[in-house]
Amino acid sequence: MEVADSPRLSFAPITDQDAELLFELDQDPEVMRYINGGHMTTMEEVHEVFIPRLNAYRNPVKGWGLWKVTVKDEQRYVGWILVRPMDFFGEQPQWNDIELGWRFKRDSWGKGYATEAARAVCDAIATQDEVQKISAVAMEDNLASIGVMKKLGMRYLKTDIHKDPLGDMNAVFYSMDV
Repeated sequence: MEVADSPRLSFAPITDQDAELLFELDQDPEVMRYINGGHMTTMEEVHEVFIPRLNAYRNPVKGWGLWKVTVKDEQRYVGWILVRPMDFFGEQPQWNDIELGWRFKRDSWGKGYATEAARAVCDAIATQDEVQKISAVAMEDNLASIGVMKKLGMRYLKTDIHKDPLGDMNAVFYSMDV
């Protein structure tokens, strides 16, 4: 699968060779605030936890994985969009309900990049016959991510525990039919 460029952004699959970009993004406590309370990821965690998790759900044909987001005019990496089945690491992955997630550098916040990037990836994912829903999860206080979800047309489903092997968290769940 490919993701077409948006007006300001281009997209490419993140690979194991992008460990430095993943590390760089996670060095801002504000970026990590709604992910793990502000803990900055070590390079060891990138290699031993983050990349193996990514490789577990990566599927280039279906577009699952992380999509590197670059500002075209500057050729500057600003973040990524996650694509994988909902509950992928749970007992019953939702193969027809695709989770979108995002993480962006703080200096790119407030410019609409997350919404623009998520919309471009969402449009590409939605063309697949087996995809019935696109969903997203965020901590309750993460109003910026919730705003992106709403701008994409997602609707609030519930507030519940988001289960993950790296740690469960109280979260809001949003979704939309494709």
